[in-house]
Amino acid sequence: MLHAVIMAGGSGTRFWPLSRTGVPKQLLNLVGKETMIQQTAARCAGLIDQSRMWVVTSHKQESTTRQQLCQLPAENFLIEPAARNTAPCVALAAAHLLKKDSKAVMLVMPADHVISTDKDFQQGIASAQELVERQPELLSLFGVIPNFPSTGFGYIERAEPMPVSQGRAFEVKSFREKPERSVATQYLQAGTFFWNCGIFLWKAETILNALRTYEPELMKQIDKITSAIGTENYQQVLENEFPLCPAISIDYAVLERAESIAVVEAPFEWDDLGSWQSLQRLHGEDDAGNTIIGSHLGVDTEGCVIRSGENHMIATIGVKNSIIVHTHDATLVADKSDENAIKQIIELLNQQGLQSYL
Repeated sequence: MLHAVIMAGGSGTRFWPLSRTGVPKQLLNLVGKETMIQQTAARCAGLIDQSRMWVVTSHKQESTTRQQLCQLPAENFLIEPAARNTAPCVALAAAHLLKKDSKAVMLVMPADHVISTDKDFQQGIASAQELVERQPELLSLFGVIPNFPSTGFGYIERAEPMPVSQGRAFEVKSFREKPERSVATQYLQAGTFFWNCGIFLWKAETILNALRTYEPELMKQIDKITSAIGTENYQQVLENEFPLCPAISIDYAVLERAESIAVVEAPFEWDDLGSWQSLQRLHGEDDAGNTIIGSHLGVDTEGCVIRSGENHMIATIGVKNSIIVHTHDATLVADKSDENAIKQIIELLNQQGLQSYL
């Protein structure tokens, strides 16, 4: 049967100061009334029963994640004792699925993406599931048609078409890293490249077999954990073995090595909401090119992203191309052209012992 696995362990530091280690991006309502992870779970309603929805998260985020998804069975929350990237995350989830369902098919998706409509999303899932049911050894992923030359997304180059009853699917020719802008422009013009949106569908047994082939050291730890599932020793074994897994993404561990890979052309609009600037694409801009969320008064203010806290007014005069974010205990003012420098702020907070702001 089809199961959903929501990967929800990210720290979300790019949305500091709104996102914090205990409440990262996926636990915030940056777009819409529900939080990102609540929207992700709701996207599967009617397609996957709640008893077959799983969440992989961290100790710091466990309590809030459980509260936000309180409708899911308590045992379906898998808590990573250490952050080890997506390959160990997928392997841990697959091991648990197989303990409950020997024929489990797993839909793997990040907790913090924006997708146009649930109907379009479920249509894409149906196409990928059709491929995997026809070819059990197939690993399928989703590709989004690019509409601008992004340098922040990885790309998938498509090859020959594959038959599906709805939509379009292709064999994968190659994976490409985040490119320079000139290269991204070439990809856009070629018309044979997709953005890799990090959503996957495959049989749980198939992905574990692939990991056993390409990452045997990782599977040594996962096999020990698997043997302890359902026993009183599980938690201790998990805490001992999981941190020993190599920190590697599922893309590097398997997808860029395996041969039976398919890409389904996503029938939905998608955004990974990777930075404050991405809110411009989703919330739009006023006549001066500003994206405003909350209370703001501006004079000669252009090209800014401004988010105010509850009952707080932000007033700007002569401010251009900036990011301004106010929260109850911290305010960020940044040049839009150097948004990545938020990482340096995070490092400084750690160095100066100011972890209360993290």
